Amino acid sequence: MSRKILGFIFVFIIVLVSYQCAQRGTPTGGPKDITPPELTRAEPPNLTTNFTGQKIRLYFDELVKLKDIQKQLIISPPLKNAPVLSPIGNANKYVEITIKDTLEPNTTYTFNFGQGIVDNNEENPKSFFTYVFSTGDYIDSLSLTGVIKDAFNKKADEFVSVMLYKIDSSYTDSTVYKRPPNYITNTLDSAVIFKLNNLKEGKYALFGIKDAAGNNLFDQKTDKIGFVRDTINLPTDSIYLLNLFKEVPDYSVAVPSMEASNRISFGYYGDGTDIFIETITEIPDTVRTIITKEREKDTLNFWFTPYEMDSLLFVITNEALSVKDTFKVKNRKVAFDSLKIAMSQKGNIEMDKPINLLSNTPIIRFDSTKIKLMDKDSVEIAFTLKLDTLQNLLNFDFKVNPDQSYRMELVPGAVTDFFETSNDSVAYSFRTKSIADYGNLTLNLNGNTIVYPIIVQLTNEKGDVQREIYASGPQEYVFNNLNPGKYQARVVFDMNGNGKWDTGSFLEHRQPEKISYYPTLIELRANWEKIETFNLID
Repeated sequence: MSRKILGFIFVFIIVLVSYQCAQRGTPTGGPKDITPPELTRAEPPNLTTNFTGQKIRLYFDELVKLKDIQKQLIISPPLKNAPVLSPIGNANKYVEITIKDTLEPNTTYTFNFGQGIVDNNEENPKSFFTYVFSTGDYIDSLSLTGVIKDAFNKKADEFVSVMLYKIDSSYTDSTVYKRPPNYITNTLDSAVIFKLNNLKEGKYALFGIKDAAGNNLFDQKTDKIGFVRDTINLPTDSIYLLNLFKEVPDYSVAVPSMEASNRISFGYYGDGTDIFIETITEIPDTVRTIITKEREKDTLNFWFTPYEMDSLLFVITNEALSVKDTFKVKNRKVAFDSLKIAMSQKGNIEMDKPINLLSNTPIIRFDSTKIKLMDKDSVEIAFTLKLDTLQNLLNFDFKVNPDQSYRMELVPGAVTDFFETSNDSVAYSFRTKSIADYGNLTLNLNGNTIVYPIIVQLTNEKGDVQREIYASGPQEYVFNNLNPGKYQARVVFDMNGNGKWDTGSFLEHRQPEKISYYPTLIELRANWEKIETFNLID
């Protein structure tokens, strides 16, 4: 009996163990690995002096791979030819760097890998790992610290290159356009604070560039730039501010294009105020022409009544700069731009924003007797009309009331364009909300050193201006009938009094006009009366 019992127990244990083995699921694996890879050794060692080789190997304590390394790796001073890194796409316990350039003598080189070296499994980065060597007898040890900000936007850009140029007999203001800097670092996507290490004693010029092309040069048409006006003398304990801005590009004209059978488009860069377009080709007397500017583009449109021609020759003159360009535009088969009109606001309109009738072709006249404006009770509303030839629009001025519906009717002939084309019958409906659907915001500015004039603006979360008040002296800033939502408040210090924010210019050594932002978004709800104090700090 005892043998049977023992045998039963033995069989039960075997079955139980087998069952438990069969029930094993996916192992929990313990806590998630958050440890970055660690460097175990380097060949040659980090901080090597009298470096003469072409290859560097960095060994780690686990499998690593390179991630977005072309964007993450910053080499200072920059190399003309990018080094070859391996392995790309595969994991290994080392990273190999093959240098393709001839290195400068007596120079300290820094390879900052940013977040570009990660472990194979969890992609934990070896953050801002730096490998340094010198082709001379010692490692340069000076450093420079600073902060990046944006002159116009509240938030600074990511991946801003910070460049240091040695001021010597070869340095001029044009150097930043022509050759890479002596030292460089990048803010990457993590911080607005920068630090340049392993620098040599001397005099330098400091720049911040949002380098769109990634070529370590300043391209005025695409890049933002920030600069320190004074010479940097190393060593220094100062902390420097780089205030980045987009310059107004130097004047130039793009190759014109025949966009329609009655329109040739002339795009330009820079200030187009003094541009004059003239045809060299003889045009028949029966052909009429007019030039307009597009509302939201740096483009001039040359309109003409179509006729048979092969091409037109133009001279574009900037009288202020005494610059002339000649272009030939060939005729091509494209459609005719015909009159199309639209309202600037639709549906629920903003009570304190203008109501305009927009046209795609040049408006030359209007007939107000052929336009009718009525409220929801079909009562006619008095209005005045003004033709803005610069913006090519008709502005409607009338008393806009809350909680009201409007209907605007245009019969044929109300609007006539340059080609003697008139509108068809058209009607537009729009409405306003009740006062209780809006909110009101009052801003009180607080500061002992406010220099007027200023522009107080409210923008949406994207930065688009919703309202603004221009002030030549202290006052209360009241924004009524605002839609519920979140607003950003800012103050533009209009130093030259021209009614707008002006950017800077590197070659003119001019910084952009100052903008101060309210520290947080202001939330406004329906039927709210809100008062905020805006403390302006130098």
